[in-house]
Amino acid sequence: MSEKIVPVKRMTVTMRIIHWTNVFCIITAVITGLYIANPYYQALISEPAAYKFVMAYNRFFHFMAALLLDIVSIVIAYLYFRSNFERYAYKLIPNRQNINEFKEVFLNLITLNRRKNFDSSHADSFNVVWFTVLHLMLVLMLFTGFQMYVAGLESGLSSIGSWWPWLLHIATDWTLWVFGGLAGVRLVHHFTMYLILAWVMFHIYYQIWRTIFWKEGDIAIVFGGYKFKRVKE
Repeated sequence: MSEKIVPVKRMTVTMRIIHWTNVFCIITAVITGLYIANPYYQALISEPAAYKFVMAYNRFFHFMAALLLDIVSIVIAYLYFRSNFERYAYKLIPNRQNINEFKEVFLNLITLNRRKNFDSSHADSFNVVWFTVLHLMLVLMLFTGFQMYVAGLESGLSSIGSWWPWLLHIATDWTLWVFGGLAGVRLVHHFTMYLILAWVMFHIYYQIWRTIFWKEGDIAIVFGGYKFKRVKE
């Protein structure tokens, strides 16, 4: 019995745009966030009077990147349940099929592909759970980030009116209680960034790992939307 290789669509154009938007925004948010916490490249600036403008630009790009990440996360949450292509929410249901698939994908990873008892041509429950963890961390970054932002609006006013600080306080003041004050919120926000960076490193490693071991072109999914599947004839 022979085999043939057929292309399998794994990501739509919309999904690929979302993926690369996340990549760009995370890189921007990390670089600018680290500067806001500790201005590490001020020494490269010859004119001290320009320092405040550098911080202002970093804050602006950090806010824009974070805001775009929040918007994309809302879109992703909608697609989890309402996508016409693939609804990942079904992979999060803790039924026997999903639990078994999660276990088999995990065993496939730790045994270096010596055991492969699942269909790798579609989104598996392990990867869906892994991506859900990322988006939950981004949601936590949203709430803690906006709490630090509104803490700077001590007057209760903003350039677009008092309703904006009021709304942010309602949405994020619970983080002060959960994390023990503003210092705790700042620590959680900063620490979660490192968790996200660790997530990114494993994600890149795992995609390369799957490409090498499965030989199905997984790394090409985020570029062309397709991978390959072996079909017995």
